Amino acid sequence: MKAELIVRRGVFAVAFAGLLAGGAHARGQDPTPQQQDIQNDKQDIRNDKKDVAKDRADRNAGQRDINHDRKDLNKDRVDRNQDQRDINHDKAQLAHDDKSTASTARRRKPIARISTRIASTGVRIRRTSITIART
Repeated sequence: MKAELIVRRGVFAVAFAGLLAGGAHARGQDPTPQQQDIQNDKQDIRNDKKDVAKDRADRNAGQRDINHDRKDLNKDRVDRNQDQRDINHDKAQLAHDDKSTASTARRRKPIARISTRIASTGVRIRRTSITIART
């Protein structure tokens, strides 16, 4: 009885495996139009996933570039503002220097007037390019 049970199970197993193999063989050889559409759609989905991944990578790289450029622009703006402050300071200093130079020039006496005064005292001057500032 035991051997009969083993043979019966073996026959059923082989028959079931044959049915599965035959079904798979029939399915793989002649796909119906609906199955062909499903396979095409799955292939399209795989391709779309790859394209989406590439687009995401491109977008992320572009955003990194934008952020880097924004940092560069901010640094350039800071440098430009500092340069403008330096220019304004230099202009103010130059105006102050010009103002002090102009007031000093007004206080200086011409050489001719000094030489006539010295000549009237009897002292001779060999250089006439001396400028004497009044203090």
